[in-house]
Amino acid sequence: MTTRTDAPTRREQILGEAARLFAERGFHGVGVDEIGAAVGISGPGLYRHFAGKDAMLAELLVGISERLYTGGRRCLAESAEAGLAPGATLDALIGRHIDFALDDRALITLHDRELDRLRDSDRKLVRQLQRQYVELWVEVVREVHPVLPEKEARASVHAVFGLLNSTPHLSRPSALPDRDTTAALLHRLARGAFAAAANGVADGGANGVAVDGAAPADAAAGA
Repeated sequence: MTTRTDAPTRREQILGEAARLFAERGFHGVGVDEIGAAVGISGPGLYRHFAGKDAMLAELLVGISERLYTGGRRCLAESAEAGLAPGATLDALIGRHIDFALDDRALITLHDRELDRLRDSDRKLVRQLQRQYVELWVEVVREVHPVLPEKEARASVHAVFGLLNSTPHLSRPSALPDRDTTAALLHRLARGAFAAAANGVADGGANGVAVDGAAPADAAAGA
């Protein structure tokens, strides 16, 4: 994963502070003036960048869904170019999503709480991008675990997203292991979940309900 080294733009700073404040206090609990103060400009000055809070929320939630999907596609393309085995490709997908889950917890909280505030067209776009992101994973999971039927692979992906996206609820950050240890733990749990699903099918013991994905793991961002 490429690490960004250039400084965030003013627009990105505004979005970052808006995400943090919305997650902490709720969309309606934050005013434009407060977001402006957090980045050192007047509230009215924000309107040079965004039409209002609704526009910020839409850009945050649509933006993260786009970022996850395009990042997933890039991951598969890079893996294919490098000739990686399916297991290594799955590891790369998991690693990318863990980076999101650890570094963008506010966006996960926003997705869970505020998605319904988006206008219909934006909400549908978020859902579409999430479904596409899920299907990238389903393809790779089935290459790693061919025994998994498509519906059960999809259900497993949803479940793993729920696991990885639980990071906002993992107590206080100070109560967790360091970032690398937490990332490694989440990676083992994700891999273990897919392996358990495949082993259950192989053993004839899969009795769970398969999900044939409409709304992806509210999850993907939330995913």
